[in-house]
Amino acid sequence: MVKQTLLFVGVSVMFAGLLSTTHAGETTTGFLNKVYKGKDSNVKYVVFVPKSYKGDTEMPVILFLHGAGESGTDGLKQAVTGLGKAIRNKKEDFPFIAVFPQSQKGGWSAASAEGKRGIAILDEVMATYKTDKKRVYLTGLSMGGFGTWSFAAAYPDRWAAIAPICGGGDPKTAGRIKDIPCWCFHGDADTAVKVERSREMIKALKDAGGSPRYDEYAKVGHNSWDRAYGNAELYTWFLKHSTK
Repeated sequence: MVKQTLLFVGVSVMFAGLLSTTHAGETTTGFLNKVYKGKDSNVKYVVFVPKSYKGDTEMPVILFLHGAGESGTDGLKQAVTGLGKAIRNKKEDFPFIAVFPQSQKGGWSAASAEGKRGIAILDEVMATYKTDKKRVYLTGLSMGGFGTWSFAAAYPDRWAAIAPICGGGDPKTAGRIKDIPCWCFHGDADTAVKVERSREMIKALKDAGGSPRYDEYAKVGHNSWDRAYGNAELYTWFLKHSTK
């Protein structure tokens, strides 16, 4: 309990230093703590709003699905690992609105309550901010990598591009998602999620007529996400794609 309390306090302090405010004290940009008010419960999530956001220009959006270790109800830690860490490490302004839902029970199947709530949170953010509906990108790591494949298959027309990291999907869905630009990442020394899970999805996409990109990192274990999200080309690649 003490360790959990210290972790929560540490994360809270970290986020406090990442927020931009108006002169009136109202937080408007940076990592913002939000609450999604569902039918049965209120669920915390985080949205990152670039400091350049003025509400007069449509901005691209990234939906990030975290891994199993960030599941819970604190509403914060899902924005610390992976994409959130990469945003904080960038010296220049990150040019996307980024959405960080949190799975409470673990799991990102698109058909599950967690998955449906993740989409509802994305919709809430897109209704709240001026966003570009043709440039919505999907990515996730580990459990969120599985979720990325699942969300892509369930909502193939929503995503301008996807970037699943160290996850896996159902090769039978390849026909539905072959036309979504895909850049997949995995470490070949991953013992938590075998690299074969990504290899089989890439093969299935190619067999279905798709042209996915795939980076397999030699001698890299489960944490292939720091290297993937630390690659500036990923974000340039995202912005090259939009839905019809």
